Amino acid sequence: MRNKRNCRQGLKDYDQVCRRRRRMIGFPVGALQLSELFVSSVVHLLYGFYIFSTAVAGDLSQSLNELFYKPNIDRGIKEDESKSLNSADDLPPIVLVHGIFGFGKGRLGSLSYFAGAEKKDDRVLVPDLGSLTSIYDRARELFYYLKGGQVDYGEEHSKACGHSQFGRIYEQGHYPEWDEDHPIHFVGHSAGAQVIRVLQQMLADKTFKGHENTSENWIVSITSLSGAFNGTTRTYLDGMQPEDGMSLKPISLLQLCRLGVIIYDWFDIPRLKAYYNFGFDHFNLSWKKIGVKGLVDCILGNAGPFASNDWILPDLTIQGSMLLNAHLCTFPNTYYFSYATKRTRKIMGVTVPSGGIHPLLFIRVLQMSQWRHPSHLSPPYKGYRDEDWWDNDGALNTVSMTHPRLPVEHPSQLVERDSECHPLEPGIWYYKIVEGDHILFIINRERAGVNFDLIYDSIFERCRKHSFNKSPPTLPNQSSTVVVNVDFLHFVPRPL
Repeated sequence: MRNKRNCRQGLKDYDQVCRRRRRMIGFPVGALQLSELFVSSVVHLLYGFYIFSTAVAGDLSQSLNELFYKPNIDRGIKEDESKSLNSADDLPPIVLVHGIFGFGKGRLGSLSYFAGAEKKDDRVLVPDLGSLTSIYDRARELFYYLKGGQVDYGEEHSKACGHSQFGRIYEQGHYPEWDEDHPIHFVGHSAGAQVIRVLQQMLADKTFKGHENTSENWIVSITSLSGAFNGTTRTYLDGMQPEDGMSLKPISLLQLCRLGVIIYDWFDIPRLKAYYNFGFDHFNLSWKKIGVKGLVDCILGNAGPFASNDWILPDLTIQGSMLLNAHLCTFPNTYYFSYATKRTRKIMGVTVPSGGIHPLLFIRVLQMSQWRHPSHLSPPYKGYRDEDWWDNDGALNTVSMTHPRLPVEHPSQLVERDSECHPLEPGIWYYKIVEGDHILFIINRERAGVNFDLIYDSIFERCRKHSFNKSPPTLPNQSSTVVVNVDFLHFVPRPL
């Protein structure tokens, strides 16, 4: 009996020692996490201020130019209009779809999300979609932006997520003739690539009321630039719970973001929201509609997009992406291309950041290259390995950007030389690994240098070389077989 008591006392003493050690270790770890949160918050706020001030400065400069050089501008506009009428009317548009926190034409003044790439072709559209709204909502918005009419998010979805069924009205669509005989090329950056895939599936499933003739063949090609196909481990670093990929950690960068968005939309300052909008107008978060009580409910997580998970971050976790991908197809008549970016390299078997990383992304590149899925949790999918997700560009993991892999891998081909993909075949994801961080080819074209022109020129040239997904009328003595023999990625990235 005495031995048993001694054993119990010994176990108690050992347990107390372990608890003390955990508290001692937990304090510096907690302090380190808070320090990292503070640094990340400051860096993101400074970058946001930089973008906003750049847009304002650009608008002021443009206003002064118009004031003092209006005659020259008018002549330039007339020349551009005549050029557009002559050369662009018969071309199918190329639609550039922005990613998370992005914006389209008309937001942030004259600032371009795609750093002016839209000026490289006569028929390019840059829609403004919700910058933080869910992939589903953004796909619905994209359809009505092109066809025209009032955005219909769907009755069932709207009720489930607690927002209005109808949204913005487009009196005139930007391409109302869009159909199978007038298909479109899409280029998506980051989450924008997944928006396009969801839209194509909606077209195939004929989910747009009043447009029962839609089909997947309304889209000729999809080009992904750092596309978020399979989720990213950064979502967990920013504050998503790795347990379910849906809920938020109580203290995190995304919690601060959530509070900021709620307050921004609640104050509902018209001029400010006209300049930049997170896209949650259909949730009716304005103080005019929900009052102080509604604000408190949103902050406490009892109402709003963050309560129903109808926002973009849950769609960008590995679990959320798998749920989306389970219902998305790669279609046999569409051409698919992907540029996967990375800013890491291996030194003696260890993945570390490489050079040329934007300050906004450096900390995340380092953290993602050392990511470990919590050992006490089940892996997000069968066959998961941490090391597969270490290469990254500061926002997305390179393995996630090549092509849809989870839960089922879609047909794909790695392209190292252009000659490997001649002729191009539809229904296959052709992808190439490009050295660059996540924002190298957007916002500031000077960072990418000559590679900016090379990558966008190759995209637009490819789109123009095969402008339809159905065989054109054949002439006598000609075969009906169409061979698309265009370079996929006709550029060699230079050191940056």
